[in-house]
Parts: sequence; C-alpha cells; structure tokens
Amino acid sequence: MAQDSRTPEVDEFVRRLVAKTGITEAQALELVSLLGLNWASLMREAKAMKAAQRR
Repeated sequence: MAQDSRTPEVDEFVRRLVAKTGITEAQALELVSLLGLNWASLMREAKAMKAAQRR
C-alpha cells in the first residue's frame, strides 16, 4: 500500500475493508475520505459498491 501521508489507522481500515468486501484499495480510500472511520458506514457503502459492480 502506498503511504501518501496516511495514518496507520487509515491503512488498517482500508486493508480490512478490502479484505472483507472485495472492493479495491482505491475504492476503500475514497470511502474513507468521504465517510471517515465509521466502520458501519464504510461496510454499508462498500457492500453497496460491490453489489453495483456485479450488475
């Protein structure tokens, strides 16, 4: 993972989000930048994003 001034906490959220939902790192970073570190919101939006990709 590139470290462009991200904190270890953000990196951990991104890794977990990618692993649990299958979205890309770029998508996970976008969600974190939009929603912050609210895990429930991140999971909800990541799942919606993944479902939209399947359509």
